[in-house]
Amino acid sequence: MTYNFNEVIDRRGTNSLKYDFAKERGKPHDLLPLWVADMDFQAPREVLDTLVRCAQHGIFGYTETKDDYFNAVRNWFLCNFDFASQSEWLVKTPGVMFAVAAAINTFTQPGDGVLIQQPVYYPFFGCIEDCGRRVVNNALVYENGAYHIDFDDFERKLVQHSVTLFILCSPHNPVGRVWTADELRRLGEICLRHNCLVLSDEIHCDFTCVGYKHTIFGSWDEKLLDNTILCTAPSKTFNLAGLQVANIFIANEDIRKKFIQGIDRTGYSQLNTMGLAAAQSAYEHGADWLAQLRVYLQGNLAFVRDFLQQHLPQIKLVEPQGTYLIWLDCSVLGLAQQQLDELIVNKAKLWLDSGTMFGPEGKGFQRINIACPRAVLAQALTQLKEAIDD
Repeated sequence: MTYNFNEVIDRRGTNSLKYDFAKERGKPHDLLPLWVADMDFQAPREVLDTLVRCAQHGIFGYTETKDDYFNAVRNWFLCNFDFASQSEWLVKTPGVMFAVAAAINTFTQPGDGVLIQQPVYYPFFGCIEDCGRRVVNNALVYENGAYHIDFDDFERKLVQHSVTLFILCSPHNPVGRVWTADELRRLGEICLRHNCLVLSDEIHCDFTCVGYKHTIFGSWDEKLLDNTILCTAPSKTFNLAGLQVANIFIANEDIRKKFIQGIDRTGYSQLNTMGLAAAQSAYEHGADWLAQLRVYLQGNLAFVRDFLQQHLPQIKLVEPQGTYLIWLDCSVLGLAQQQLDELIVNKAKLWLDSGTMFGPEGKGFQRINIACPRAVLAQALTQLKEAIDD
C-alpha cells in the first residue's frame, strides 16, 4: 500500500493539544503549530482497521495482553535492532514519562540528585523537581555545529552528587544525536563503576537518518543491560501518543520487581484497551508504513536544509542524526531569547518550542517538528523568512 503523506488533514476542533490549545497555553489563536512531538499523519491503515473492529465490538472492559502481544513487540526490536528480549522483562506503562516518574520515586530518595544532559526533553527536569529530587546537569558540549558528551564532567557529577539514577535520552531530543555504541558503552561503564542506575528513554529509536544506526542501550553487554531500565513506546513511531502505551524492558529481576511495586503504589493497573490493540497491530503490520514515512521525513529534512541555505542563511540547522524534531541555531540573529520568541510568535505566527525550555543551554535555539505535510512545512518556513526579512 502506498501512503500519501502530503495530505493535509484538518486537526482543529478535535481537542488536539497541538492545534486547539493555543489560548490555554498563553499563545495567540492564529499560530501555525510545529511544536509538540506528534505527527500530522494518520496511523497505518492496519492500525485504523484494528481500532474500528475494537469499536464495533463495543465492549471496553479491563484488558491484558498475551503472548502474541509480547511476540509482536519482541520481533520488532529483534528485527530492527538485534535486541532479543524475554517476556518476563516486559512491563507495560501508560507512557514513558509515567515510567520515568515511577523510577525516580522508586530508586531515589527526596533530595537526591538525578542526572540528565541538557539541553534535553524538558519534562525530565520538571518531573525530577516535582518528585522532590535535584537536577544534576551534565551539559552537552556544542562545538562546530554538533553536540558531544563531556565524559569527565559526567563522571565528576555522578561522584560529587552521589547520583544513583541517570536519565539518558537516546536518540537525543532536541539535538538529534544518535549516540554511538562506544559513547553508550562509556556512559554505561561509568555508571556501573559508581552504582548508578540507567534509565534509557528510546522513544525515538525508530527515527534515524540515513547513515546512522540506533543501538539499544546495554544490548551488547549483559552487565550493562542488567543495570538498565529501557523505555520504548509505539507512540512516536506510529503516531499513537494519545492511546497511551509504553513497553518498558527490565532484565534485572530485582530492579523489575521494585519498579512494579512503584507502579502499584500509583494505583495503576491495566492499560488502555484500544491502545494495546493498536500497539500490537502497529508492530505486526506497520513496517511498510514506517519505511515510507522515513523516506518522506528525509525529504522534509532536505527541504528545510535547502530552504535555510537559500533564504535564511542566518539560521543554522544542527544536522540531525535521528528523530523528526530539528534544532535550529538562531544565535547569529543576535536576539535575546525573549526577542527571538516574540519574533517567532508575533511576527512569524509560528508555534515552535523555545530553546530555553530545554535548559539554559538552549538559548538562541528553536525546536521545530517536521513530521507534517511538506506544504505545511513550506508555509511555516515562508512565514519565518518574511518575519526575519521584515
